[in-house]
Amino acid sequence: MPTFHFDLVSPEKLAFSGEVDQVDIPGVEGDFGVLAGHAPIVAAIRPGILTVISHGKHEKIIVLGGLAEMSEKGLTVLADVATSLEDLDRAQFADQISAMEAKLSEKEGDVLDREIERLDHFKSIQSQLSATALH
Repeated sequence: MPTFHFDLVSPEKLAFSGEVDQVDIPGVEGDFGVLAGHAPIVAAIRPGILTVISHGKHEKIIVLGGLAEMSEKGLTVLADVATSLEDLDRAQFADQISAMEAKLSEKEGDVLDREIERLDHFKSIQSQLSATALH
């Protein structure tokens, strides 16, 4: 299978850089996979789990928004936050969800709609983490 170069960058660090077989991305308009030779694209990323597939290994990384750009040079994801599953403090993540839920009553209108959508994404990540722990 042909490979391509992939960089995952967050404000804190270069989270991943190397040749990969495939990257599955949680896009705002739906999840999508990128393989070598993919058409050029720029897409917004929603909070979710990004999966890097290389040499038969799957590495899962939580991203909390950002942009993905595929070009002739490869794929670059500029993530607001990128945390590998091994580095994630699940208790702290659950506390963050609880805090988001508690603050919903302070919001209204479009801000409330955006916060509910963000909370749904975080709960989806938490659900996927629970499913991952079972495998």
